[in-house]
Amino acid sequence: MSTLKADTIQSTGGGAATLTKQSATKAWLNLNGTGTIAARDSFNISSITDTNTGKYAPVLTSAMSNTNYSLASYDNQHSGESFYAGGGSGLGINAFVTTTASTYDLLSYSNAYVDSKYVYSQVFGDLA
Repeated sequence: MSTLKADTIQSTGGGAATLTKQSATKAWLNLNGTGTIAARDSFNISSITDTNTGKYAPVLTSAMSNTNYSLASYDNQHSGESFYAGGGSGLGINAFVTTTASTYDLLSYSNAYVDSKYVYSQVFGDLA
């Protein structure tokens, strides 16, 4: 059996290697959704627009191949630093949000839309 060990893997053009496994996360986001919104950290997210109270629109650096991808999210609506099971997030393709190959609506809602200090999102599917 062979073992491959590497610190860095690049594409033949010198850029980042393309992930081809269907189970790999294609984008993720850890967002501060209060005040001036900002990503604490992210992967494959080029920008985030604050569209309204509790409503955010992350933009993917590399677009998905279509709108049939899967999204997962969670938010913590507590204003303090401690993490607890807060309200839920909504995202994806339904009557309440808009999803394209390059952006999606990320919603923080608990009886009304609220800005959450901690908003998390993951994208799964095929890149374009």
